[in-house]
Amino acid sequence: MPGSSENQESVPDDYSEADFLKEVYMSERDRSHLAGLLENKKNIILQGVPGVGKTFAAKRLAWSVLGKKDKKRVRMVQFHQSYSYDEFVMGYRPNGTGFERTPGIFYDFCKDAENDPGNKYFFIIDEINRGNLSKIFGELLMLIENSHRGDPIDLSYKKPCEDGNGGTVWQREEFSVPGNLYLIGTMNTVDRGLTKFDHALRQRFGVFTMHPAFESDGFKKYLEERNSEKLSALIAETKKLDNEIADSLGKDFVIGHRWFCRGDDEAVTDEWLYSIVEYDILPLLEEYWFDQEENVDRWSRKLHEVLGVEDAR
Repeated sequence: MPGSSENQESVPDDYSEADFLKEVYMSERDRSHLAGLLENKKNIILQGVPGVGKTFAAKRLAWSVLGKKDKKRVRMVQFHQSYSYDEFVMGYRPNGTGFERTPGIFYDFCKDAENDPGNKYFFIIDEINRGNLSKIFGELLMLIENSHRGDPIDLSYKKPCEDGNGGTVWQREEFSVPGNLYLIGTMNTVDRGLTKFDHALRQRFGVFTMHPAFESDGFKKYLEERNSEKLSALIAETKKLDNEIADSLGKDFVIGHRWFCRGDDEAVTDEWLYSIVEYDILPLLEEYWFDQEENVDRWSRKLHEVLGVEDAR
């Protein structure tokens, strides 16, 4: 898997399943199951612990289905607590002199897909559980379901229409989610409790769990190519840490592999490895064990010792 900076990636226009498997440390079998779940449900959620590359995988899953990196047919937003139906579907926005009815990002994307029925479109919702989902989706809760794709329903807002006599009447607009549009959401299992999925919403999404890929063939090959004793030692110690976290808090809190990945043109340096420990792992442990400071201190010493640097704690 390349580094976390999307701007530093050089992904060719053509993008195959083989490209996906090379970049996302997932087995061919799991990728096949994931693609099948997406096709059957049309709406899926990639959930997993911190650092398994959920957003990274979501984009590449879409590209691999499309066969190329097509920005026009892959759109992404991130939900948050203030995100609303007005931004997502339709609402009234200020225009300088007042307010006007304005389509939201998902509405526009649905229209793009509707006007291009021969191609697939992918809408990615990062951190989907951080929004008030019933409030954001509104009547789309029914329309996104696979069995109701293409079925129109009246939106909450009205639009002006000619009445046939030179006048204007306001009518509710019919809207549907086309069958060639796919929804991919991502969810951090540590934050799963932020917004509880009610049954009506959960039954519309297939949930696929991504796990740390330290033992995958792809990640092992990455380590071999890097040929860094300190990186390998740090990962070995992190796997021991994950075992303790799983025993203490559960498997939903272990640390993923993404933090240890760099792009082909990025060197594995002592400074980078130190930053992983100091600014990624330890702050997370402080959150996990906020009432068990001795655990944080113990693992801080262990991880710093692997790097051959003095623990400043």
